[in-house]
Amino acid sequence: MVRIWVTIGGCPLAPPDRSGAGEDVPGSGAVGPELLETALIEVARESGTSVAAVYLLLPDEPLLQLAVLGGVPWEISMPWARVALKTPSPVSDAVRERRLVWMSGQEELARHYPRMALVVPYRFTLAAAPITTGPDVWGGLVLQWPASHPSRPSPREREAIAGACHRLGLLLRKAADSGHRVRPAAEPVMLPPLRRRLAGPAEAQAAVDFAERLPGGSCSLDVDGRITFLNTEAAELLGADIPELLGAKPWEALRWLADPIAEDSYRAAMLSRETVSFIALRPPDRWLSFRLMPDASGISVRIAPTHSAHAHAPVSPAGSPPPDPPATGRATNLYHLMHLAATLTEAVGVRDVVDQAADQLLPAFGAAALALMTAEDGRLRIIGYRGYTAELMERFDAASLTSDTPAVHTLTTGVPAFFATFAELQRAYPPAVLQDGMGAWAFLPLITSGRPVGSLVLAYAQPHPFPPEERAVLTSTAGLIAQALDRARLYDTKHRIAHDLQAGLLPHTLPRVAGLDVAARYLPATRGMDVGGDFYDLIRLGPTTAAAAIGDVQGHNVNAAALMGQVRTAVHATAGAAPDEVLTRTNRLLTDLDPDLFTSCLYVHLDLAAHTACVAGAGHPPPLLRHPDGRTEPLPLPPGLLLGIDADADYASTEIPLPSGSVLALYTDGLVEAPGTDIEDAVDDLARALARSDPSGPHAMDAVADSLVQHARRSAPRSDDIALLLLHPSSHT
Repeated sequence: MVRIWVTIGGCPLAPPDRSGAGEDVPGSGAVGPELLETALIEVARESGTSVAAVYLLLPDEPLLQLAVLGGVPWEISMPWARVALKTPSPVSDAVRERRLVWMSGQEELARHYPRMALVVPYRFTLAAAPITTGPDVWGGLVLQWPASHPSRPSPREREAIAGACHRLGLLLRKAADSGHRVRPAAEPVMLPPLRRRLAGPAEAQAAVDFAERLPGGSCSLDVDGRITFLNTEAAELLGADIPELLGAKPWEALRWLADPIAEDSYRAAMLSRETVSFIALRPPDRWLSFRLMPDASGISVRIAPTHSAHAHAPVSPAGSPPPDPPATGRATNLYHLMHLAATLTEAVGVRDVVDQAADQLLPAFGAAALALMTAEDGRLRIIGYRGYTAELMERFDAASLTSDTPAVHTLTTGVPAFFATFAELQRAYPPAVLQDGMGAWAFLPLITSGRPVGSLVLAYAQPHPFPPEERAVLTSTAGLIAQALDRARLYDTKHRIAHDLQAGLLPHTLPRVAGLDVAARYLPATRGMDVGGDFYDLIRLGPTTAAAAIGDVQGHNVNAAALMGQVRTAVHATAGAAPDEVLTRTNRLLTDLDPDLFTSCLYVHLDLAAHTACVAGAGHPPPLLRHPDGRTEPLPLPPGLLLGIDADADYASTEIPLPSGSVLALYTDGLVEAPGTDIEDAVDDLARALARSDPSGPHAMDAVADSLVQHARRSAPRSDDIALLLLHPSSHT
């Protein structure tokens, strides 16, 4: 649970701006974030924090931007340089809700901010508070303490946070009132390291002499991880000369230290302010142990030879929890989990989420089985599993939400449960019977928008301890899966609705017209809805006449699809008239509807007996004509205004020969439009692809249509719907 120790009276958030005061213009003497440095250094000293930062609320958008930072490198903080006010995070919640957010420990952070906990799986305590003056909210203050900090803030710390926010708010208000509103720069102002004391030249040489006399290697890193000092023995152990290493990051200067464990250990030491140790192999066969001891100015590193990767364990300070497992295991886990986080963003259905979660979680944590469950109609439904049998899952499916089981308890309370052995589980739930043959279990809540919506069960073949760090990572991972699952279920629902809507608006089948082969394709751009405004149609008018239409309604949503249906209806109602008249009448109808959406359209009247086509266009890409000899060209048509703009717009018809064996290709701009591509070049490229195709044969049009769609997909990423209609007059029926 997020602990709220200070509550600040609320009002609707609005970035303060008084009659244009504070707008920075050249020559106005604008004040930068440096104005806040002294106040932030003061609160860091008063509260004993390891990290201090100020975010400023931008006046023209709901966004917080990092303005001043101290105690941690800019590189580590870069992912959080800009935080949307609506995004769940400690600082955005503090600013949006005008309250102090206090997070103590990884498990609490993982429960409420899974993304942050997953990317920063280190031990620390964090506070975030709004910077306000009266009704005005200027930004947020973020403070961080080492992992050893008590779980509750002391009265002095509460006073220091409130006082710092007050002082920062007054500075920001005064600057804005004077016409020099403080605005963050592209990169934050970095506070100088808080050193205990400074050394003179003579003392500095004495310190070097002291380090040279120490046994083993000694090395110093600054807060950015760069080597600022190392003694001779350290250089010898690392196998490099001192000048090569000074100013470089170890994992960049030494290829054998490029394994993520070295950089991860540095980050862990900087953020937790705890001693961290790891082992690395210097090729070909020399194992070295590294012990990192951090403070505000950087990290002192002790380097010593060791015998194997198992001869040295991470060192924790006195009074802290037992040491974590070797960091190599955590680095591997993080690789799997970061990959999971990336792949979950691409999940487009519940099945995808289950598969990706199982693919990453089981190997990352050494688990043997996984099950995902959600609540439906008062029962716990299993929506996916891996490692279990279908028969076993059927036994547990549809369990009542009133039953006394760990999966139900986790779902209803939102509290994770970990059982290292079956004996532990049975003590908590005496009626439990071992049915899956497993040795340990983690029951994790799937929480979205602050409410539990399901449970994730990870089962292990053997008894398995769950150290605090692993519990935190598992909990945060479950939070990511819950968010992906929520999106996936929404996608599945929308997909079904959109599929039904699109099926009702587009032709189920195209009519058979003697002497005409046709093929059509429709590919929506919007993955979540599968619905858009592109359409095509073929209308049989008589034994040897037909009409074809294709169009593109602006937008990729239900409104565009609904208007598309109205355009199709209007074209159908006037089909058979001259093409220019069809577009004129349809345009008047759309203008009267005033839909605030515009439509491009091509209408073609086909006379198969006369081997001609009469075409009219309204702001649509030109059709392609493939002659019987294979020569292919875009047809130059008189430009026509998009439908729905001007009720009095005129349209012109153009008659073209359409002999047997030719192909007329009608398409929407999604087939040719791509970022960075000239539209005329893309049309010419599509014409060449059509020229290379073979339209002969009774079912050749389907193959030609598929080849044109594949050509478009290969040439560039597509961000728009694609509709394609091919018309091929032929001698067979």
